[in-house]
Amino acid sequence: MAFEVENRGYFTELISDRGDEYFDRFEERHNELLAEQDAGIGASYVLVDEDGSVLGRFNLYRLQDGAAEVGYRVAQRVASRGLATAAVRQLCQLAASRYGLPHAQRGDQ
Repeated sequence: MAFEVENRGYFTELISDRGDEYFDRFEERHNELLAEQDAGIGASYVLVDEDGSVLGRFNLYRLQDGAAEVGYRVAQRVASRGLATAAVRQLCQLAASRYGLPHAQRGDQ
């Protein structure tokens, strides 16, 4: 949650704000994501800096029928350094090896 709170203003500049309810229900939503991961319909990963702080989060969701959607956010302090690109590439490789997804297809920007 610290990652989301710390970067909320930055994220809001890029995409619509999640709203206060997201933060009020953060623990509940986090538990739902863990349940989705246990059920095999989602996978969540974080990229952590040497000091233990979260640099980004990367998710596979709607994982079914040999496909998944990717979601990610990176901290403002490491944005525009190629970190997200490299991490999403690794996530796509992991999706192929761990989840049997045949290839990555980039959606519309």
